[in-house]
Amino acid sequence: MKTIQINPLWIEYGAPALAAGLLLGVLIAVLVARSRHKRLENNNLLLATRIKDQEALQTERDSAYDAATTRLATAFSELANQSLKSNSETFLRLAEQNLGTQQERAKRELSDREQAVENLVKPIRDALQQSQSQIAELEKSRSEAYGGIKAQLESMQSSQQSLAQETQNLVKALRRPEVRGRWGEITLRRLVELAGMVEHCDFQEQVHTASGEKSIRPDMIVRMPDQRELVVDVKTPLDAYLEAVEAKDDAQRQLGLTRHARNVRNHIRMLASKAYWKQFSKSPEFVILFIPGDQFLSAALNEDPDLIETALSQQIILATPTSLVALLKAVAYGWRQLALADNAEEIRKLAEELYGRLGIFVGHLNKVGKQLSSSVDNYNRAMGSLERKVLPGARKFVELGIHPKKEIEAIESVEAVPRTLVEPQSDGDDEAAENTIQ
Repeated sequence: MKTIQINPLWIEYGAPALAAGLLLGVLIAVLVARSRHKRLENNNLLLATRIKDQEALQTERDSAYDAATTRLATAFSELANQSLKSNSETFLRLAEQNLGTQQERAKRELSDREQAVENLVKPIRDALQQSQSQIAELEKSRSEAYGGIKAQLESMQSSQQSLAQETQNLVKALRRPEVRGRWGEITLRRLVELAGMVEHCDFQEQVHTASGEKSIRPDMIVRMPDQRELVVDVKTPLDAYLEAVEAKDDAQRQLGLTRHARNVRNHIRMLASKAYWKQFSKSPEFVILFIPGDQFLSAALNEDPDLIETALSQQIILATPTSLVALLKAVAYGWRQLALADNAEEIRKLAEELYGRLGIFVGHLNKVGKQLSSSVDNYNRAMGSLERKVLPGARKFVELGIHPKKEIEAIESVEAVPRTLVEPQSDGDDEAAENTIQ
């Protein structure tokens, strides 16, 4: 850091001079400020005087402006009233004239618009009237149809009630064993007829065969080609099945279905014990157990899936309408094939007889041909004689001057001769006999 050294002489003689200078400067500044203040006060006074003069002048101007404005307003009001009165009268006259013109034009335009609107509305009115008419017709048709539907529904309801009653009666009737048996036999008969098997020709009903002390009576025996027979027995297990269908809860339904399957198994065992194949020598070693309803067998199989295997092990074939009609169709086809074979033998005999008759007929035709050949020769000789000896004399009449109506035609001789049929040289020749000219 640099050190400043002060001279002691400067302190002794310079300090008073500095103070005197400072005092002098202050005095000069005070005098200058006082002089400036004086000038400012004079300026303020001058400005205040000028402002007062301007305010007075402005007041006079305002007073003159107000007076002029008042006079102008009064004059303008009078002029405006006069002008308004004059213009109002003119405007009213013009307005009346224009209003009349506009009213006439408006009336014409209104009439034109009314006519245009009428033209536009008329098709709509006609369409609405037509629609109302159609709606009325539709409403009438709907009412009639509703009445018809109501009558149909009432009829259907009555029919349903009658059908329910008949169904209930049918269920009650099917609970009787003799009715169930007869229904099964009728179903079997319809299936046989549907398959094309003719009664008492291709099948038999209720055949009785005595076996020792008991009488064997199958429901049907279907005869097959080659003197074979199929024994069919009908069983209709419906008691338990109907109880299961009418059950109120699942437990009762299950009990009914279980008893239904057990009844079917009992029918299989009872039918196997009859051993029909031992009583009918032409029957194969099995019997067809016909159940007249696929749903009956299906319900039993659902409860006892081994029923089919059990039946087969006891020489029993379970059949429903679907499977039995297929079996009967196959038997009917066999009968048709046998009939075709018998017809083929008959056709062979008829062919041999026809062939012999054709041989005799051909011999007769050959004799006729020979006689025709002799006749042709005689004809040609007669025509030659006519040409040589008769016609020349006739032509001389023309030369002598007669005028015939028609010229004598030229005589033509017959050159063709009848054909004879020649039989084939051997019986094994498959080609047809050729026609040759003898």
